[in-house]
Amino acid sequence: MITIDGSHGEGGGQVLRTTLALAALTGQAVRIVKIRAGRREPGLLAQHLTAVLAAARICAAEVEGARLGSQTLTFAPGRPPQAGEYRFDVAEQRQGGSAGAVTLVLHTVLLPLAWADGPSRVTVRGGTHVAWSPPYQHLERVYLPMLERMGVAARAHIARWGWYPQGGGEVTLEVEGAPGRQMEPLHLLERGELRQLRGLSAYAGLPDHVGERQARQTERVLGAAGLELSVQVTDATPRSGRGGIGSALMLFAAGEGWAAGFSALGALGKPAERVADGACADFLRWWRDGAPVEMHLADQLLLPLALAGGPSAFATCRVTQHLLTNAWAVEQLTPVRVEIQGDEGQPGEVRVLP
Repeated sequence: MITIDGSHGEGGGQVLRTTLALAALTGQAVRIVKIRAGRREPGLLAQHLTAVLAAARICAAEVEGARLGSQTLTFAPGRPPQAGEYRFDVAEQRQGGSAGAVTLVLHTVLLPLAWADGPSRVTVRGGTHVAWSPPYQHLERVYLPMLERMGVAARAHIARWGWYPQGGGEVTLEVEGAPGRQMEPLHLLERGELRQLRGLSAYAGLPDHVGERQARQTERVLGAAGLELSVQVTDATPRSGRGGIGSALMLFAAGEGWAAGFSALGALGKPAERVADGACADFLRWWRDGAPVEMHLADQLLLPLALAGGPSAFATCRVTQHLLTNAWAVEQLTPVRVEIQGDEGQPGEVRVLP
């Protein structure tokens, strides 16, 4: 059994999710200690516990320590990942409910199910647009298209948006499994031509002008930088009228062989224009740097690239602590070397060498 230090690097849930995915894929039993030790609320929160239970379900793992607040977890897979239909609800793991991120749960089980013997359908309820996690559209429009380029067929659908603190959103992921799957490596050192730039301004339980102001500010800021786009405005309020209050501004860019996404969430007392400014600032920093891979996608790519059939390389606009942490976690459980050139907070180049 391999012991993994969950407090390494940024000390959040990233080490846990990567370890669970690789353990499910390889059948390697693991013990994770000091889970999220550096966080204000250390140990397993509702979304992390849901990820543990989801990973255990698909590979019939024996688990010890799967409870809220636990900082030590033992996870021993009992079989290879099994295709099937699965449902998980983050709110069930905590009294009073939870808006824990559904996208992070799906990130944990997606790749193991890609090696299962047949198609799978996974539905997760919880938060779809919450802080410290990729919004649903980043999964749909950025991560899944990049996986498709590497040979993994998966698609997602959002039935209901979920905001902090109520959650209640619902996302379904469909994955085509193939036990003998061969994933293609990735070489993205230059960005090339921008072929598509789209914006999405969403709001729920708020006046219509919030979404409109986010959209207009985005068009003004990017227009001043010489970029033209029309931002779609979406009222994401559930038909029931309940389910949370929130807003988000998201930007998506795509070119030959690459996709990128940027987002910012509204908050109490935060003007709509500031929400737009946050997403635009991240986009423009990436745009002006010239690197094809944005900072959020960079750490997400490490796990699939570790499973590819050859060496990969990509340039990113920013080396983050998440990237450095995930590189360490991948190396603990695979015979893969991850080389990162560049200082934290600066542009860098990443090589994944199976």
